[in-house]
Amino acid sequence: MEETMTTPRIPNTDSIDELARFWDEHDLTDFEDDLEEVSTRIFSRRKETTVAVALTPKEAQALRRLADAEGINEPKLVRDWIREKLRSSSRKRPPNKALQPSAQKPRRG
Repeated sequence: MEETMTTPRIPNTDSIDELARFWDEHDLTDFEDDLEEVSTRIFSRRKETTVAVALTPKEAQALRRLADAEGINEPKLVRDWIREKLRSSSRKRPPNKALQPSAQKPRRG
């Protein structure tokens, strides 16, 4: 008895892991008829700013050890520290009052 070959279907999922496993085992050209062009943005970039921090080799090594101990990478550890500091600083200070123009004294001429 002959077996008929069926083409697998692209998974209908939002799971990046599941999609990655699927595309690791399949070729995109086998699914050209199933693809459609879209005009709207599907993925959006997070709006973040990168800040470079100069560290001595000894400081960088200490940072690496601390991050390893936490089981995370150095950028995540530093980002967590900064966010924690910003949160605690904002709780300690009263909210900024709106700046008002100062009353100017009339000039004597």
